[in-house]
Amino acid sequence: MRVIHRISELREALASHREAPAFVPTMGNLHEGHLDLIRLAKRRMAGLDSPIVASVFVNRLQFGPNEDFDRYPRTMERDAQLLEAAGCDTLFAPDEAELYPEPQGYKVVPPDVLANLLEGEFRPGFFTGVCTVVHKLFNIVQPRAAFFGKKDYQQLMIIRTMVRQMALPIEIVPGNTTRSPEGLALSSRNGYLSDAEKTEALALIRSLRRIQEQVHQLRTLEPGAASLADGAAWLAQIESEAKSGLAQRGWAPDYVTLRRQHDLLPPTAEQLTGQEPLVALAAAKLGTTRLIDNLEI
Repeated sequence: MRVIHRISELREALASHREAPAFVPTMGNLHEGHLDLIRLAKRRMAGLDSPIVASVFVNRLQFGPNEDFDRYPRTMERDAQLLEAAGCDTLFAPDEAELYPEPQGYKVVPPDVLANLLEGEFRPGFFTGVCTVVHKLFNIVQPRAAFFGKKDYQQLMIIRTMVRQMALPIEIVPGNTTRSPEGLALSSRNGYLSDAEKTEALALIRSLRRIQEQVHQLRTLEPGAASLADGAAWLAQIESEAKSGLAQRGWAPDYVTLRRQHDLLPPTAEQLTGQEPLVALAAAKLGTTRLIDNLEI
């Protein structure tokens, strides 16, 4: 595996291949979820002269003033070893001066309807930072396909929309959330958790599974019996119960909610009782660590 730090060197290396690369952008401090995306990319590109490129760059633009940019773990040597073992061909690891040689005045600002709800409500400017760095990396790498995990569900939706609206010739390929044997969604921030907190962190996925069960129960009632006079009230009740349950266990929940998969807006009563694809999403702090998770329904 080649480790490249300069944009010009990366472009020269990629020009030697007949096919455009597959790309997995990361912020480093890698775990099995990232490596599963590398493996997914290898399977998708099998038989093609299409190199697997990963990037490691901790993007200052997506961190708020009170977030953990300075203490975000930088584990480059370990990350390189893991990527090589997973089958990555090229690691692009620029420093800030290489990727942002001057203040980034031009930014990619996603529409409010996508970016100002859920994560965007609690992390203002986050998705502008994400879209700006991803668009810039796409311009540098020029991939045929890029791979993102479903754990960051809203981010995946926003990047897909950006690619579509900007007419970028890139396929966005989702990877399923990688979990521990107990069910905890793998995250670089799990490293901040104590052993006791890692056990307690399973309460987040349990709250989402409870919402999943409630929707399934609603949808298995006899036709007519499952009609909701006020779908919004039913939705508000199950979301309130989920948030209260976490708060009683010592969490500080930002949101626990049920949304439509295609636009992350609340479902109507008819969609709750019908076949509309839904997703339960949650974000909450456990101690000083903010965790997110989701479960498709």
